[in-house]
Amino acid sequence: MEGEKKTKIVKTIKVDVDKCNGCKACEVICSAFHAAPKYSSNNPARSRIRVIREPLKDVYVPVYAGEYTPAECMGRDKYVIDGKEYEECAFCRASCPSRDVFKEPDSGLPLKCDMCEDDPTLKEPMCVQWCLADALTYEEREEEVVEEVKPADIEAGLEALVNKYGLQKVMDTVARIAKRDN
Repeated sequence: MEGEKKTKIVKTIKVDVDKCNGCKACEVICSAFHAAPKYSSNNPARSRIRVIREPLKDVYVPVYAGEYTPAECMGRDKYVIDGKEYEECAFCRASCPSRDVFKEPDSGLPLKCDMCEDDPTLKEPMCVQWCLADALTYEEREEEVVEEVKPADIEAGLEALVNKYGLQKVMDTVARIAKRDN
């Protein structure tokens, strides 16, 4: 399903690993911002950013959630950072079937960083605002992109909802929404 080419503002968070001190303020504020109702609780499992840490070597790597992938990757490369070996999965931004990272703990729905899009729009994501070490920097740039609908994203969300609530309840809800929108 290929769409048309458009110029789009691409929002990213630049990570400076050398500045990260491992405080995890980014995880805390992300979790609180995305709680329902907002700021009502703090559960780092709901955070769209996590800090990979090796405190004895003073190495901290913030990783924020990216796209969902329906299958685990084949790559199992190893990285050595300051003498410690890490698996490639440790730095992966995707939510995938082989691990629980970047999945909503109650529903199993994949989590993806939404840059704290809110109404009114925030100047920059909360994790960037709360990073006192300036390890996270918000950037916007224009890129020409092809917009496409990703059926796998829709299927992943529906599958998680069916697993939690059952097929009939999901179908009834979709039918109710369809009637309301027509």
